[in-house]
Amino acid sequence: MQRFAFQAGVDALAWWLAISFATAVRYDFALGRIDYAGLVAILPLAAIAQTMAGMAFGLYAGRWRFGSFDEVAALVRAAAFTTLLLLAVDAVATDPRMVPVSAVLAGGVTGFALMGGVRYLFRLGLEARRRPSGEDAERLLLFGAGDGAVQVVRAMLSNPQSAYLPVALLDDDPRKKNLQIMGVRVVGTRDQIESAARRYAVDALLIAIPSADASLISDISARATNAGLPVRVLPPVRELIGTRAGDSDIREVTEADLLGRHRVETDVESIARYVTGRRVVVTGAGGSIGSELCRQLYRFGPARLIMVDRDESALHGVQLSIDGRALLDSPDLILLDLRDRDGIFRMMEVERPEVVFHTAALKHLPLLERHPNEAFRTNVIGTLDLLEASAASGVERFVNISTDKAADPCSVLGYSKRITERLTAHFSHCEAGTYLSVRFGNVLGSRGSVLTSMHAQIALGGPVTVTDPDVTRYFITVEEAVELVIQAGAIGRDGEVLVLEMGQPVRIADLAERLVSSASRPIDIVYTGLRPGEKAHEVLIGRGEVEARPIHPMISHVDAPPLDPHVVRAADARSPEGLVELMRSLCLLGVHGPALDA
Repeated sequence: MQRFAFQAGVDALAWWLAISFATAVRYDFALGRIDYAGLVAILPLAAIAQTMAGMAFGLYAGRWRFGSFDEVAALVRAAAFTTLLLLAVDAVATDPRMVPVSAVLAGGVTGFALMGGVRYLFRLGLEARRRPSGEDAERLLLFGAGDGAVQVVRAMLSNPQSAYLPVALLDDDPRKKNLQIMGVRVVGTRDQIESAARRYAVDALLIAIPSADASLISDISARATNAGLPVRVLPPVRELIGTRAGDSDIREVTEADLLGRHRVETDVESIARYVTGRRVVVTGAGGSIGSELCRQLYRFGPARLIMVDRDESALHGVQLSIDGRALLDSPDLILLDLRDRDGIFRMMEVERPEVVFHTAALKHLPLLERHPNEAFRTNVIGTLDLLEASAASGVERFVNISTDKAADPCSVLGYSKRITERLTAHFSHCEAGTYLSVRFGNVLGSRGSVLTSMHAQIALGGPVTVTDPDVTRYFITVEEAVELVIQAGAIGRDGEVLVLEMGQPVRIADLAERLVSSASRPIDIVYTGLRPGEKAHEVLIGRGEVEARPIHPMISHVDAPPLDPHVVRAADARSPEGLVELMRSLCLLGVHGPALDA
């Protein structure tokens, strides 16, 4: 009520001053020529008309912040209505008019300017009181003067307790060279990072572009490091959907930022059709991919989400992350080894899942090179047992998780995963359900990944080991990989291998140098040489595979030639010495010429 009275009173006073001034100007300040009776009559009418119009247009309802665009728009409508009403009343008034027509028109314009000006000054006062003092705040130089910068600068300067104080902006767009955001000016481009840092006594640089890609973040980070500035970023757009960027979103640059941000467009409706209300099994549910897959699938409301793993601690962790408790008493947690054929068949017969995501596998390349029989028994035979059990229980959709090492394989891990792709394709041809594979590269932060190993080596004081200075790898975050896996499960067709878009391959030596440069003490990098079965450069699409992207822009479709399970079963009896060559032959069987003797 106080705000209503204040605003209405200010607006009434503005109209009185505006019409009085406009009338005086009309008579060249010859005050004796003014019809004071008419002027006195029109002033209260103007106040009443403005008050009524303001109430009608919501101007005095407290809907908008002082000086906001919405309030100004309502003010325009109220002022226009009042001006037209005064013109109409003045036109039918007895001769002479209460005030000249020009005084009403000029008074309307002047009154609007006065009412808007008071609101603008009031808003400036509010913002000044909310502005952080900067005594304890980190002084930020912002790169990017777009929508993200507008949101975060407003958030900082509207919070007296903000930990950040924006002092200057940089942007490469020449059209923004004179731009100001709440008094914070654009003072140059990325080339002026170092000079701007000195001039404004900057503590850190914020990349205020939520959509910034890896190349931009890497370049700005390198320039900021040269200037002695730590770098902060805003989360990618996908994390800000439905919210506005604020100072609480500011965080340090992560490896995921430097290696690439993949914008994943998920067709929620198509996913819901095959997951919501269905019984879903996830093998390897305690692993990096499996646990994230369970968390994301849970959002789509499956009838049951059955999580299978041989590691009880891993099952404990995934249940805790989903339910917020981990009593391990849920029938949806199944402790089971993939190599237990009878247990797999019993589980599938009892649970009768409609959708299966198969993530369980052995994945460490050097160990599998030394123990190929373990790779064969777990990755190949374990997957074959699960495929047969799925077919026997009438599974509608089977999604096998593969790896980029299955493309042109040259390692035990690659051979084993390529065989599973071909076995999955076989079942797609002879079973009623949809059987497909999904292939992608290294997952950031997964257990045993190169990043995890490097962080551990740095924590121990080094050295950081890299196999070769030129070796490259594809990387994707676990969240993005799983989103695409779930999407692939919705759009994949029988027998296909769906290959996820991984961006540009990353030079591992560059990654090691970035991590070492941010360490608190000097760390050496040691090159150990490529290990047996290891490629210098991975590929996502193998020779002879023809890719197409008919449905999703980040998912390629390639065909996998089917492989008869009977041939694989016969190979299981081979000795470890001949197993590697046999696995290689199974990858090529019926594809590049006559098969080797199985």
